[in-house]
Parts: sequence; C-alpha cells; structure tokens
Amino acid sequence: MGQPAQTAGNLSLRRILGFACNQGFVFFLFYMGSNRAIPIGSFNFERAELFGTLLFMVVGFSVLRLVPTKTRNALLARPMLLVYAVMGVLGSFIPLFLGSPSAYWLPVEGALIGLPCALLLATWGREFGEASTKISVPEVFVGSTVGALVGLIVSLIPIEGATLVLHLLPIASAAALMAAPKAADHAQASAVTEAAAGGDTAKDTVLLSAKIIAGTALFGMAAGFMETFNTDPGNAAMASYPVSLLLFGAFALGTLSLLRSDGFGRGAALNKAYRLALFIMMTGYLLIPVPQFAESLVPGEAVVLAGYLGLSAVLISLFLVLAKLTATDAAMSFSRGFVALFGGELIGVAIANAFDYAQPGYVTPYSVVVFAGILVLFSYVFLFTERDFGSLSEIVTSTDSLEDACEAIAREYGLSDREGEILPFALRGRTSERISQELHISKSTVDTHLRRIYAKAGVHSRQELIDLSEGKRG
Repeated sequence: MGQPAQTAGNLSLRRILGFACNQGFVFFLFYMGSNRAIPIGSFNFERAELFGTLLFMVVGFSVLRLVPTKTRNALLARPMLLVYAVMGVLGSFIPLFLGSPSAYWLPVEGALIGLPCALLLATWGREFGEASTKISVPEVFVGSTVGALVGLIVSLIPIEGATLVLHLLPIASAAALMAAPKAADHAQASAVTEAAAGGDTAKDTVLLSAKIIAGTALFGMAAGFMETFNTDPGNAAMASYPVSLLLFGAFALGTLSLLRSDGFGRGAALNKAYRLALFIMMTGYLLIPVPQFAESLVPGEAVVLAGYLGLSAVLISLFLVLAKLTATDAAMSFSRGFVALFGGELIGVAIANAFDYAQPGYVTPYSVVVFAGILVLFSYVFLFTERDFGSLSEIVTSTDSLEDACEAIAREYGLSDREGEILPFALRGRTSERISQELHISKSTVDTHLRRIYAKAGVHSRQELIDLSEGKRG
C-alpha cells in the first residue's frame, strides 16, 4: 500500500508489446488465413479450422474455471508458459505442412492452438489484474492496436515467407509474461474493492456481470455467423482484413483519447467506446447489401469486423473492471468472459453451417445480415444497455475514488501493509468486529492497527479519518 499511485503515465511497455504479440497471433489465426472446409458427404463444413480452435479455447478456459485454485496456479505458472507458446507455434505450422484439412488433423491443430491460446490469455488476464484499471485498460487498447498493425504490416511485406514471423508471436508473448516481476501480495487491493462494495452495490455488480456475459455471448454469435458466410471454402477467411485492421486501429486511437479525457478505466469512457464499436458494426451491416460498397475498398464486411474487434477490446476491459469490482482473480474473469465470447462465436459458426446445410443456395446475404444484426441489437437493447453502463460507471467511480484515497493516505503517512489492508474497511465505517472477521485476525489486533493509523495520520477518531480521506479522493 506504500507504493505510489499509478497513473496513465505508468503504462508498461513490456505488457503492451507482450499483449500485442498475443493479439497479433489471434488476429493472424482468425482472419488472415483461409476458409478450410471439411467435406461431410456432399456438404462442406466451412471455417472448420476456426471452429476447432474456438472449441479448444472454450475447453481451456472452462478447465481453468473448474479445477481447484492450486491446480489453476500450476497451469498458469511461468515454466508452463513457454510450453504453451511452443504448442501454439507448432499448431500454426500444421496447415503449411499438411495442406488441405482433414477430419484427423484439424482436431490436433485445434488442440495445439486453442488450449495454449486460452491459457496464455488467462495469464494475461492475471497480469493485467495486478495493475489498476487506469493502467490496464489503456494497455489493452494499445496492445491490441499494435498487434493488429504488426499483423497488417508483416502480411503486406512483399517478401516470400514474411508471414512466418507471425507464427512465432506466442514465443514473444510468453517471454513478456515470464519477464514480469514477481507478484506482490495484493490482499490490500482486494480489501479496497470489498470495502467499496456494499450490499446493494455487490448485488448490482453481480447482475451487471451476468448481463455483460449474456451480451458477450450474443456478440460472439453474430461474429461467428458473419465470419462463416463472408467467405467460400478455399478462399481467404477475410479478404478485406487489411481495411478492418486499419479501421480498428483508428477506433482504438479514438478510444484512448476518450479514456484520457474521461478517466482511464472509468465506466463512462468505456460506455462511449462501447457505443462507438456498436455503431461501427451496425454501419457495416447496413453497407453490406449496397453494391457500390461491396465492390469498394471498404466493403461492409470489413466495417463489421472492425467494429467487432473494437467491441472485443471493450469487453476485455470490462472483464478486468469486473475482476476489480468483485475482488476476484482476473484470470478467472477472463476465463468466464472468453468462454462467453468464443463460445458464442463457436455457436455462430455452427449455426451458419446449419443454414447452409438446410438451405443450400437459398440463404441470401441479406438474411445473414438481418440475423446477425438482430443479435447485436437485441444484446444492446435488452441485455447490456446504456442504463447498465451508467450503473457500472457509478460503481467504478466509487471504487476508484476509495482506492485513490487509500493509496494517498498510505503513501503520505507511511502505513504498513497490514494498516493499509485495514484502512479501506475503516473508511467504509466497518466495525472492528466486522474487520476482524473479514481479515481473519483478532479484534484486539484490528484495534491496535487502527490506533496506529490514527497516530500516523494525526487524527483522533474514525470520523476524522473519513474526513481526511474525503480530501484525498481523486
């Protein structure tokens, strides 16, 4: 608690570049390859490579949520990260050596890529969770933007084999995670969150979390549906991906400007980014049926993908915010969120193939657009709404304000770690008995630490301490 408060100027270059490598690899796998279909009788199951990767990513995240904490920590331990990176690299090279997909090799490819990708992403969640959302949220947007631009630049280099560099990105991602300083004891940070989350606020957070997850699943479903119908077997998975990545970069830069002006990690700024991403997606849906745009350099499908990538960055940020608000391991928050996002995308790919099978040659692009657009609108209007984002903004602002005050008091008056752990509970008016129950220490120990806090801060009562904190709130 005695560490200086983090601000937007403390962004970590290691985390940004490492996460950029992780995101660049994901973008490369999902959008810069080809539509590899598996023949099932006379029917071709499209985007089979994406389906397999998504399936095993969902499995990986689900396993993390089901296993005991000790096992989860072992799976996310540093020595394992390089193993996951090597697995991902090997899986990404399978199409180069084996050519056309088969029902035998695609599951192997999906497992080699999907499982390690899920575990690396969960580890990145835990890594970002160590920092304040004022730091981690802009890092997510900067890292995602850099990852998109790296993939774009490498893919456009007119040198044969240049894209082989993209296959190696998991190694750099794992190296950045392994280079992180040893995590400190973050009991105090959890105490701040728990103290800030009163009964009604905690209930609101649980409800908002459920709405975010439900909306995330529908957004993923719409994306999977469009990703399958946007291409034909043997062709590029997303022929217009350069335009999408450029538009996404512009969106991310705009979002960073919003975050800077409204407060890094605050709900109000993320609300604006959320609306902007949805606006981009819906604009793309409207442009798809227009012939002039379909044949232009900015087809509607490219705009839809750019909006989806922007929305994904917003959702990742929300997973981090929810981890802070609920005082949970961010790796678990990532696992829950990505199960919804990638699980929805997986279902979208399956539904698109079911449409193809049921009505070969009869499903028009217009019905596809309508279906995907309805999913997005339903999520926005009925699940995770403007009002929900307003409630989230209030909770985040309240929690950040308390955290700012605790950091300022602990730093200025030299509180010990245990005193810093007790401080947020004291500022919320918790009794010594309640604090002792929360921290599993005796009431006399709590009283001793409270007296020391009063003495160091130059106050004589709980109310004077609260009054002092009011002037420290950011």
